[in-house]
Amino acid sequence: MKTQIIIPQLSISKYVSNILVIENYSQLDNFVLPLFANGSPTLVFNTDKATSNNKTINNLTLYGQTVKPNELFIKNDFTLIAYFLYPNALNSLFNIGANELTDGSMELVFLKQAKAHNLQEQLLNTPMLNFRLDLLNNFIKKLADNAIAANTKTELATKKIKHNNGQVSLQNIQKELGITERTLQRLFETNIGISPKMYGRICQFHSAFQQLNQNQFLKFSDIAFENRFADQSHFVRVFKEFTNLTPSEYLKNMKSIPIAS
Repeated sequence: MKTQIIIPQLSISKYVSNILVIENYSQLDNFVLPLFANGSPTLVFNTDKATSNNKTINNLTLYGQTVKPNELFIKNDFTLIAYFLYPNALNSLFNIGANELTDGSMELVFLKQAKAHNLQEQLLNTPMLNFRLDLLNNFIKKLADNAIAANTKTELATKKIKHNNGQVSLQNIQKELGITERTLQRLFETNIGISPKMYGRICQFHSAFQQLNQNQFLKFSDIAFENRFADQSHFVRVFKEFTNLTPSEYLKNMKSIPIAS
């Protein structure tokens, strides 16, 4: 299995944070890709149809915010390309209310722009990775050219929360933006798909998750302290909430998959 993380082209970098590519040509057993909360809606192309929750997932899929942990099962050899989007992108690029896709997904083949360009068919008929990336980059570039302006207040709030790994006062953000708690809540639910408090919790978890994946710790209490959890048991509880696994179980049972942010 080969994995790589690609920095997006400048023309789409306003909407795409990172691109993950997984190429697996020696498939013996079902490949299991964990779907954990990371604060990013995601556009995924997979050469092989997958299953999740006993449902078939098509080749070209748009995922909303993930809160509840899930898994993607892939049976055959495959190439998977995942575009991790910034939180506002569902509304800006696709004109979709973000709360409509929270813990859910939609087949992009039915989206007018993708259908008009036969995007899924072109991707499946193009064997070379660089050509597939060109097709997806051009698709997002065309969406960006006609994008709805992102809500500035939501954009500023998400950037501040992400930059501080969720450890920032929402009251201070409300004061800086000159809005009420209720308005901030409404803006997040419409444009991001989750509450600002949940987004902050996901940012904190994801920061800890990356530290665990990168083996940048001696003991779990180091991760808890550096990510400002109350204590190690608090970190373990939050980790299990977002993965259905304790950190020890994750390290023992899961193959490390690069997670973009």
